[in-house]
Amino acid sequence: MQNTIFHAAFPITNLEDTKHFYIDGLGCEAGRQGPGSLILNFQGHQLVAHLTHEPLTPQRGIYPRHFGITFLEESDWEALLERAQERGLTFYQQPRLRFEGTRIEHRTFFLEDPFHNLLEFKFYRHASAIFGETQFSKVGDTVAV
Repeated sequence: MQNTIFHAAFPITNLEDTKHFYIDGLGCEAGRQGPGSLILNFQGHQLVAHLTHEPLTPQRGIYPRHFGITFLEESDWEALLERAQERGLTFYQQPRLRFEGTRIEHRTFFLEDPFHNLLEFKFYRHASAIFGETQFSKVGDTVAV
């Protein structure tokens, strides 16, 4: 199913802070906006930020909830990393290498938006690890960091 676009909705408490993080920071393009929502083009995928008046609290660690992008080119991963650093975005986890020397080796970093939503950005050394390499049972970190 190559002719699809991923869609995700997430909570926010302020539209201006959302624009600053996602548009100015990550480089998303703004789509339609209403009084309580904003559509974003996130690397060709549709994110919808929905305003809530419920208190948003940080989760403890990266699990169980986060979203992000898996890059197919390492240079694209590095470009976004550099952009995030230059714009002073909040790193929840600094860039690192997971599962070094294995078929599921990948580079990763996590950002935290102003509303405690966590975003992960990855690049797999072997593209087969994105959906394959099923002989490995590891999915993410053993400990919720």
